[in-house]
Amino acid sequence: MGIKYSSKINKIRTFALSLIFVGVIVMYIGIFFRTSPLVMTLFMILGLLFLIASSIVYFWIGTLSTRAVQVVCPSCGKVTKMLGRVDLCMFCSEPLTLDPKLEGKEFDEKYNRKKRKS
Repeated sequence: MGIKYSSKINKIRTFALSLIFVGVIVMYIGIFFRTSPLVMTLFMILGLLFLIASSIVYFWIGTLSTRAVQVVCPSCGKVTKMLGRVDLCMFCSEPLTLDPKLEGKEFDEKYNRKKRKS
């Protein structure tokens, strides 16, 4: 088939959710070191840092989401948010673009990268 794409907002939310799970797992590993308070505390603090990082990422994507362009998906008819020149519908994964030069072209996330001037 090909590469499985997802909308940018959903990717970042998934990353933030994974940070929560990693943080809880790291804290849980710390429980196995109850005999060494220093190591246990180190794991607990590291897990807490993962949870704080997750909160920061959720806050960042929330503020980014409020500034995202809202469009109606031509495929499913639902209102979705777009970040960048190309993105996917959050509901049906339909490729979307606001750039007339990219209409009809194969979806590729590299269209969102800024071209470097040499």
